[in-house]
Amino acid sequence: VQLVESGGGLAQPGGSLRLSCAASGFTFSSYAMRWYRQAPGKERELVATIGQYGGSTYYVHSVKDRFTASRDNTKNTVDLQMNSLKPEDTAVYYCNVRLWGGSDYWGQGTQVTVSS
Repeated sequence: VQLVESGGGLAQPGGSLRLSCAASGFTFSSYAMRWYRQAPGKERELVATIGQYGGSTYYVHSVKDRFTASRDNTKNTVDLQMNSLKPEDTAVYYCNVRLWGGSDYWGQGTQVTVSS
């Protein structure tokens, strides 16, 4: 299993970034995908979940109506569109999949910094 995130960087408050995660090594369309983030000195938190077909999503309250998860099962990718970014969104963002049997796999993470 391999998960590779891309798309992080520096954004101004109110700006936008789009993260992408390329997945391989498992049947991508059979699993929900998750985005987590971890800010300095804080625990890793679940940001968004998208169902295996993309029809169901969950967002943590702090990002609801600002972030949108999507996936392309033909390309084995999952994206996170982040709008109206705030300084408190600054964190390392991770792509995650939990396979049957409970094994968790993580990408290497991508840094998102929101600052003026």
